[in-house]
Amino acid sequence: MDAAFTAEQDEIRRTLRDLLAQHSGPGEVRAAVRTAEGHDPALWHRLAQELGLPGLALPDEYGGAGCTVTELALACEETGRALLPSPLLATAVLAAPLIAALGTPAQRAELLPRIADGALTAALAVPGGSMAAALGLTADNRAVAWAGGGRAGGVQARLGDGRWRLYGEAGRVLDGHSAGLLLVAAHTGGYPRSRTLLFLVPAEAEGLTRTRLTSMDETRSLARVELRDTPAELLGPDEAADVCGALAATGRIAAAVLAAEAVGAAAGALARTVTYVKEREQFGRAIGSFQAVKHRLADLYVRVEAARSAAYHAAWDPAAGPLALAQALEAARTVAGEAVQLHGGIGFTWEHEAHLYVKRAAGDELLFGPVHRLRDHAAGQAGLFGDVTADGPVHGVAV
Repeated sequence: MDAAFTAEQDEIRRTLRDLLAQHSGPGEVRAAVRTAEGHDPALWHRLAQELGLPGLALPDEYGGAGCTVTELALACEETGRALLPSPLLATAVLAAPLIAALGTPAQRAELLPRIADGALTAALAVPGGSMAAALGLTADNRAVAWAGGGRAGGVQARLGDGRWRLYGEAGRVLDGHSAGLLLVAAHTGGYPRSRTLLFLVPAEAEGLTRTRLTSMDETRSLARVELRDTPAELLGPDEAADVCGALAATGRIAAAVLAAEAVGAAAGALARTVTYVKEREQFGRAIGSFQAVKHRLADLYVRVEAARSAAYHAAWDPAAGPLALAQALEAARTVAGEAVQLHGGIGFTWEHEAHLYVKRAAGDELLFGPVHRLRDHAAGQAGLFGDVTADGPVHGVAV
């Protein structure tokens, strides 16, 4: 494996970092999250038109750049460093791969070019707010009832007169209030033929109600999506699509990208803290010169670099995505907490920028974790605990 980045990859990272340094400081972030969209539409348009960010990992035939997960991860590392509020994660990391994997040729031709040029944003709506389970990050998404079932719970789909209609509710939908297109996971078939399918629901669909929620992390806009006899289009040619398999594959890629984004957030928090301790003086000298502070910063640096290595490996091999995400989320949480501590009295004020990183770390773990569940599921998939029966461990593995 060649871990060196190409000149093009370095240019993507450098260009994006320079642009965000100018247009996405803490003040701009706070202003953007208070808009109706939850992000800065002008900046999003610029990122889409000038840098082609939403189409970075889409094929050339659909107007994308034809890059790999690595380029998308590097871009998200920079958006994470700036805590950029944008539809990038919901649209390019979660929704677009599902459309590319499951959509009919007509659906791909209609939707992906509009996603690539930033004209269309999309969001994945899964019932119960269980995004991590639906993506197969914390559980086997074929074995758990994350999509609901029966007459109650989740989103139900029924076919009548050749048209699908949805009824139900999905909570904590990332960018669900502003997305132009929703990919809704719905349960259908009843008990005998129970299965989960994905449906396309445009923002203007009849019977669709979207309510923006108050979230811990304002940079991640969340919404409650309610569907009342809402017409929808099945994603894919028929009901035989392996939706759970596509969700799990998308989850592995999303985990790798999210890991890079969390590393960017941790690195951003650490960089701001290092700058502060160099300037803040106590007893006639900068507090960064004290040995205890140096040791704490050194420990944080090691955490960030270890998480960055794991994230880069996952970008090359998405199968390692869930474990890399666990390490990156843990690093982000630790660094953000230490940033508050090392900023002293000013760091404890709710208005200080350090709290933006704390809330991002906590919010991401609530959405895509928790860390111990990510590790537990990854260990189970790797067979580290062997097979366990009701009578105890087998294959000589102690439990």
